Amino acid sequence: MNRSKGMKTAAIALVVCIAFGFGSQIARAQAPPSFPPEELDRIVSRIALYPDPLIAQILTASTYSDQIPDAAKWADEHHELTGDALAKAISDDQLPWDPSVQALLPFPSVLELMSSDMMWTSELGNAVLAQRDGVMDAIQRMRQKARDFGYLRSGGQIIVSGGPYITIMPANPAFIIVPAYDPLIVFAAPRPGFFIGGAIRFGFGVSIGLAFRPWGWGSSSIVWGGHLLIINNVRWDRTWVNRTTYVHPYPGVRRFEAGHPMEHHALQGRSEREREGARAGRKSEEEHRR
Repeated sequence: MNRSKGMKTAAIALVVCIAFGFGSQIARAQAPPSFPPEELDRIVSRIALYPDPLIAQILTASTYSDQIPDAAKWADEHHELTGDALAKAISDDQLPWDPSVQALLPFPSVLELMSSDMMWTSELGNAVLAQRDGVMDAIQRMRQKARDFGYLRSGGQIIVSGGPYITIMPANPAFIIVPAYDPLIVFAAPRPGFFIGGAIRFGFGVSIGLAFRPWGWGSSSIVWGGHLLIINNVRWDRTWVNRTTYVHPYPGVRRFEAGHPMEHHALQGRSEREREGARAGRKSEEEHRR
């Protein structure tokens, strides 16, 4: 009897130990990530010089990184649609992705950037959820470097503020520029004889009209000093802790259950010439279609 009782006690202890071990593993898996400042600088360097309205949409969308590849495919195959026709297609196809991800559908090149390196996109999204203040401070540090070295300055396409926080706004609020630059160049001192003016190319952009206001375009901003993201005129408050429950209000956007989107359009992916033009920051005929 004592032996049986001892074996039972040992078995219970073993179960408790195993459960505790699994519980510890789960707790560690769910613990928020922590990136040092230099890592945050690296993570944001690819987008730090994008205009504020576009950065706001990228930061929120990155927190749904698992949805980015499918959204990128849809955007590429529907790139022929623009303006009201694109906004209608997004609604008609009953897309299952969060509205923050849908907000980037007019920008196939941005979604391509994110989907082509999912490790980076996941890092960005996790950093936004766990260290939003740090992410925003890192963007400001990188902008300061680019401005100090002479690369970042106002021009025909963008307006760069003087500070204390550096803002980058499109000269035409309805035409969102997608800059092209090499982080290894614009965040380092220029070598002698290097043409600074050509380091950032602002030739490619996308027209965003009133049809996209339901997804936050025209009513979203960044409050750098307060580390706030304002999406659809409402503070965006998704964090690592509430990431499974937080639902940001998008009054004009219906949310559909996950599944295969409906399809009402002929599909045609971008040509390699179109993709390369966007990556290189060059103008193309496609960007001027309405």
